[in-house]
Amino acid sequence: MKFEKPATNNPIDQLKVVGKPIHRIDGQLKTTGRATYAYEWNDSGSAHLYGYPVGSAVAKGHIASIDSSSARSAPGVVDIITALDVGELQKGEYNTAKLFGGAEIQHYHQAVAIVVAETFEQARAAAALVRVEYAPEQGRFDLRAEMANAQTPDPSTEPESSAGDFDAAFVAAHSALDAEYTTPDQSHSMMEPHASLASWDGEQVTVWTSSQMIDWWRSDLATTLGVDKENVRVVSPYIGGGFGGKLFLRADALLAALAAKSVGRPVKVTLPRPMIPNNTTHRPATIQRIRIGAQPDGKITAIAHESWSGDLPGGQPELAVSQTRLLYAGENRMTAMKLAALDLPEGNSMRAPGEAPGMMALEIAIDEMAEKLGMDPIEFRIKNDTQVDPENPERPFSYRDLVGCLNLGAEKFGWDKRSGVAERREGNWLVGMGVAAAFRNNLVMPSGAKVKLNRDGRVTVETDMTDIGTGSYTVIAQTAAEMMGVSIDQIDVQLGDSRFPVSAGSGGQFGANSSTSGVYAACVKLREAVAIELGFNSADIVFENGEVRSGNRTVSLAEAAGDEGLIGEDTMEWGDLTKTHQQSTFGAHFVEVGVDMATGETRIRRMLAVCAAGRILNPITARSQVIGAMTMGVGGALSEELAVDTRHGFFVNHDLAGYEVPVHADIPHQDVIFMDETDPYSSPMKAKGIGELGLCGVSAAIANAVYNATGIRVRNYPITLDKLIGRLPELA
Repeated sequence: MKFEKPATNNPIDQLKVVGKPIHRIDGQLKTTGRATYAYEWNDSGSAHLYGYPVGSAVAKGHIASIDSSSARSAPGVVDIITALDVGELQKGEYNTAKLFGGAEIQHYHQAVAIVVAETFEQARAAAALVRVEYAPEQGRFDLRAEMANAQTPDPSTEPESSAGDFDAAFVAAHSALDAEYTTPDQSHSMMEPHASLASWDGEQVTVWTSSQMIDWWRSDLATTLGVDKENVRVVSPYIGGGFGGKLFLRADALLAALAAKSVGRPVKVTLPRPMIPNNTTHRPATIQRIRIGAQPDGKITAIAHESWSGDLPGGQPELAVSQTRLLYAGENRMTAMKLAALDLPEGNSMRAPGEAPGMMALEIAIDEMAEKLGMDPIEFRIKNDTQVDPENPERPFSYRDLVGCLNLGAEKFGWDKRSGVAERREGNWLVGMGVAAAFRNNLVMPSGAKVKLNRDGRVTVETDMTDIGTGSYTVIAQTAAEMMGVSIDQIDVQLGDSRFPVSAGSGGQFGANSSTSGVYAACVKLREAVAIELGFNSADIVFENGEVRSGNRTVSLAEAAGDEGLIGEDTMEWGDLTKTHQQSTFGAHFVEVGVDMATGETRIRRMLAVCAAGRILNPITARSQVIGAMTMGVGGALSEELAVDTRHGFFVNHDLAGYEVPVHADIPHQDVIFMDETDPYSSPMKAKGIGELGLCGVSAAIANAVYNATGIRVRNYPITLDKLIGRLPELA
């Protein structure tokens, strides 16, 4: 099925199941420990072995030699495979950094060997005995130092855009802002580490792993192993968080497959937590310059956003200017990105890549500009709302209600009670409120599914879609139940297996909307099969209460299925509606903070997110996504930073003791409001993504609240107490 025209009325609009606050159908499995995560798999054949990776001790250079003799004689060791043993392996389509193989070292903790032993402890102990000699080279590890050498990225990333004459308009503006903002390198820090179990049967390999994108992993694993894709099976039904860190094939899966092939037995590999930040991907740091010019009435006449980020040679920039191209009006505009070649670990997608760090800067700049104009920050944002693409005014938004989000949020949060800068004190606390807009583009991906009507009237959905804690099982079940006219407890959902039809996968907040659209398409095929089987006119067929009805004739689904059952399979593909209408999601974040006037400690007191993201398929799972994103935004604002050793090229705080993420005690009650909307341009579900919108703008709202509380403007994240304390005594 191809979605080429805006959706009209369809069975989803009945909203008997879709849109209802249904608890996760997989929740009991997870809370009772019966859901099998990657490291918990056990091959049904011979007992598995354990692999422990050895990571490079240098960030750039070559391996001169590897001495594994002592390790090979250690207790329990079965095999050791080194990067020199396998030589250069072909990289897959989705990897910037090579995962394993050859003498070249591209980054610190790159895998250089895998030790295989009878137990995990034996493998770990033996790994410490592997001696690697390196020929190190001078690397580039400092983004600031490399700014002058940064280049315009590949045109496919759309690194530059412009409209009007920014330079002239900026000079002529009544009020102007020219400021620099920085965001640090950040780690995904998901609860479940990267882990895989691999087992070979002849030329066929099965990998039980933790993957957001089953088909991407399958393709890249086949390429790197040099085998036919049809001989690779990837299984990942439950994932303990990913945030983009499991979008692409990682070293654990490749090492497990190589080791299992070598020893002839299943091998299980997990990346130790201290290895993950340097061995896998991360969100790269940015340096951003924002310039805004406006007239006395608050109308923006000039806006420019430039961003510098770094990655390994051949990598991609952090798309931090993307939201500035669409969020606010202004006739004269310019955005640009520069990419520096750095020898740090691979920079790549992390929840809301581009918009998350971009909004961290833009939404502070918007507040600063409002202050220059003497305007309320919400009033200034509303003044510069636009219903069309500012760079292409002939292209309207499919649906945009940023103003509604801001107004409703202001009312619910009590914005009218906001005090002036550094005016509100409660005991030893300086208290302030902040706001920021939320924005994330709406993305869709092709997504397939197979839906079976079984002889007992139950419906089974099969798709390689993944559930990274987002509720995929539940919204997919709701979609099938709505389409086939049964209750949700009559639906069985099977996910995360490459034997099933290729889905969108989980990422870019495209997962729920795209995958349910794929299930919708498959259900349309199944409904047609039922109609044909029963001789019904498909134009007036009704599926309801486990029955199918046409005219005066009613037949149960079980009877319609017959002994063999019926199957519908299809893939939702997408037309070019995005060419005529810009599809985006919007929202507003409100935060109240307290800052201790003696220590500079910042505490979150209240949070509210108002989101406009099309039809909400399940308000419970959607709220869960948003409050998780809000929590992540607190980390980005106040604590999360991978500290770079610019001498030796690695992230120093590479574990959860040194890389500080928010915990329960850091987060107060969070309120989430969903605007009542549908977007027929988005999909037959009329939904959009929500999981990343909830993050975009949160950190800036906190920064703006800290400023309102203290009068101290911090433009360099995270906002740690050392950036406040030096100016607090004069306030106290």
